[in-house]
Amino acid sequence: MRVFAIWGIVFIVIIGSFAGILGWRAYNESLIIDTSPNINTHEYLPFDENSKIATLEKEASLKFQISDDLPVLDGAAAVFPVYSAFINAVYPDTVKLYDDVFDYNNTVTGYKRLAEKSTDIFFGAQPSKEQVDYAAKNGTEFVYTLIGSDAFVFFVHKNNPIDNLTTEQIKKIYSGEITNWKELGGKDELIAAFQRNEGSGSQSMLIRFMDGTPIMEPPTEQRNDLMSGIIEDVARYKSKSGSIGFSFRYYVEGIIKNPDIKLLSIDGIAPTIENIKSKAYPITAPLYAVTYKDNHNKNVARLLEWVLSDEGQELIEKTGYVSVK
Repeated sequence: MRVFAIWGIVFIVIIGSFAGILGWRAYNESLIIDTSPNINTHEYLPFDENSKIATLEKEASLKFQISDDLPVLDGAAAVFPVYSAFINAVYPDTVKLYDDVFDYNNTVTGYKRLAEKSTDIFFGAQPSKEQVDYAAKNGTEFVYTLIGSDAFVFFVHKNNPIDNLTTEQIKKIYSGEITNWKELGGKDELIAAFQRNEGSGSQSMLIRFMDGTPIMEPPTEQRNDLMSGIIEDVARYKSKSGSIGFSFRYYVEGIIKNPDIKLLSIDGIAPTIENIKSKAYPITAPLYAVTYKDNHNKNVARLLEWVLSDEGQELIEKTGYVSVK
């Protein structure tokens, strides 16, 4: 009987330890929720009658043929619906995603491939210094064509009473100078300031926004490799109202549409289309078509000229960005 009792105690200890490990894992997994892709590409494919992409009311003035030297397109998650719409309008309908003409590798891999001249045009935010340096090491010089704009936004959980922050307050949050929401007129709770991975479009934009102010090193659980993930982190962080994150307005409002977060006004100005157009909103995010110098494919210039035409800019506007015209 004593032997059975001892083994019973051992069994209980093992089960308890296992449950503790599972609980610890569950807690940590609750800090980084989302593991889905940045965008469900199948919802924004060209030549699909059920696609969500913007379309023109008439045939585009530029039409590539399958025999043409088709420019290879790639881009960031937030811009996938835009360049997919360009494919739909201009390219032959035999083009498919991941067919060596129409790619989606997101910002980090996308800029790497452009630097290695594996693609012709990357659509997205401006690259990081490291990405420009990597291009130089490969003998590549990036060329930037402004095709639209958006707002760089900060967001919190909908239960957070804060609706507006100044640019200086945000810089102090992300430098680690302000650590509690009560310093900003909010609740007495620590601020969980989420960040993205290095080289992502939004993290590079944060660095430019900080304008030389050092950014604090976040805890591992407060850095997310997915743009969709940072939104989920803020929406479902353990204290709900304690978190803050950043992204691009169209991606948050046009693609993810998470009802549990709210965009903050910055310096008293909301990130609306009207305020982006008028440049009243203080943090504009330029949208670029990035190519490389000395690309001998003449269709690259033809496509860029069309993107800047009324037709291309119509697709920019219909998608949800602000055109350059």
